[in-house]
Amino acid sequence: MKSLHALVLGATGATGQKIVNLLLQDDAYSKVSIFVRKKPNIGHSKLIVHEIDFSSLKNYKKLINGDVLFSALGTTRKEAGSLKQQYLVDYTYQFEFAKIASENGVSNYSLVSSIGANENSFFFYPKIKGKLEESIKKLKFKSIQIFQPPMLIRPPELMRESEKNGIRFLTKLNKIGILKAQKPLSVSILAKKMIIENKLNKTLEIKTYRSTDIL
Repeated sequence: MKSLHALVLGATGATGQKIVNLLLQDDAYSKVSIFVRKKPNIGHSKLIVHEIDFSSLKNYKKLINGDVLFSALGTTRKEAGSLKQQYLVDYTYQFEFAKIASENGVSNYSLVSSIGANENSFFFYPKIKGKLEESIKKLKFKSIQIFQPPMLIRPPELMRESEKNGIRFLTKLNKIGILKAQKPLSVSILAKKMIIENKLNKTLEIKTYRSTDIL
């Protein structure tokens, strides 16, 4: 069986960290390359760290080679500083990276999108997530998996107070049978599902996993 080379975007985020940890433990993968702005405090014999400038992705084209790309890059308007900067991270950087990967022959692509993603949405966040999904679908990957998770349960130290309040509210509603499709999801479950589904789906197809498909 061929040993695989995984590429990971968003490796320092909550979901990305879980994806990387699982890949490093997975015998199917001999190499895991992560592309980051700042080198994380992690080391492993299979891990390759590329510190890059995302505004100049074409300069790193030769590095974007492998078998599968896991993309979990994302930010918020508050973290980014403006809607324009959030758009750069959530759409531009992810799409441009994926485009280079597809041109370089990376066959499989796995994307963390969001529940409610819709390029025609009136709201900014689901609109850019939907736009990214539609743009990715036009690229020449052999297999594309798009995951639309609900609100994610991240490690406590990474959770914002608004997220904690949202999770508590949704959990209460879920207990009485309301908004079950929006039941908060652990990043560990999402990461594991992404890796499993990538192994299962090797045919020429585009598949979207909504929140109820991931739980």
